[in-house]
Amino acid sequence: MKIGFIGLGNVGGKLAGSLIRNGEDVTVFDLNAEFVTAKVAEGAKAGDSAAHVMQICDAVITCLPSPAACDAVVAEMLPHVGPGKIWMEMSTTDAEEVKRLAALVIAAGGEAVDCPVSGGCHRADTGNISIYAGCTRATFDKALPILTHMGRRILHVGEVGISSTLKVMTNYLATMNLLSVCEALTVMKAAGMDLGMTFEAISMSSGTSFVHETESQLILSGSRDVNFTMDLIQKDIGLFQAIADRNNVPLELSPLMIEMMTDGQKRYGMRAQSDRMIERLEEATGLSITAPGFPTELVDDEPEERGYEVVPKR
Repeated sequence: MKIGFIGLGNVGGKLAGSLIRNGEDVTVFDLNAEFVTAKVAEGAKAGDSAAHVMQICDAVITCLPSPAACDAVVAEMLPHVGPGKIWMEMSTTDAEEVKRLAALVIAAGGEAVDCPVSGGCHRADTGNISIYAGCTRATFDKALPILTHMGRRILHVGEVGISSTLKVMTNYLATMNLLSVCEALTVMKAAGMDLGMTFEAISMSSGTSFVHETESQLILSGSRDVNFTMDLIQKDIGLFQAIADRNNVPLELSPLMIEMMTDGQKRYGMRAQSDRMIERLEEATGLSITAPGFPTELVDDEPEERGYEVVPKR
């Protein structure tokens, strides 16, 4: 199967790299020509445009920064969609928008998979990230061999749109964990606790989380570079709030979190790294929330293995 990959940013470039590394026939395209050149050096072919990639490939994956970008790319590809073509959307986007675009692809005779990822850029880099896939079972069976090169755990969640709804929820939780970790570490520092010991105490406790075990290390090392920016967080938590609003759920924590992230963007820039939220508390207290011995970047040390389908308990 010939695979196209459009969108070679922080996540997309790593996912495409996993396909290339595992010997798939991959054609790539991105508005940034340097990203394309880098993937060609790894073994990919260069596409001329989104339309060209859809013309020559059986399955085309998109991993783009916004719903608007996805809309533009799908509009360009749509005249070349037909029987035997699969569009696989791996961006974090609005569920209603992905359903709308998927309907256009299906009406043109193609198939669509809503398949966002979760687990961090370091796991995307090694093919160990998790993937949710929303589509028919027949389409899922066609897409699964591709997905298992990019992710370790693949969950078929049902129809198109369900994946995006779940993904937005997980990013809401991850952001909440990040903000609570920032507060916990700062309070412990103010109380005189050793932050290296505090990290271990949290890690072995009921208070631990994936965010603590990864991002707390980047906070404590001082690098604060998690490869995920505040504008992307604002998009995701805003989408989660929109889901709550549509379903008449009166949230209390979500609006406060949006307000806090907005303040972070005002201080450090719209595209500042999300872990810089710790600096709001450092500025307020005069404390340095750092400790020796922590890494400046995350590295996935799990061995790469072919992914598999996760079957939920019923």
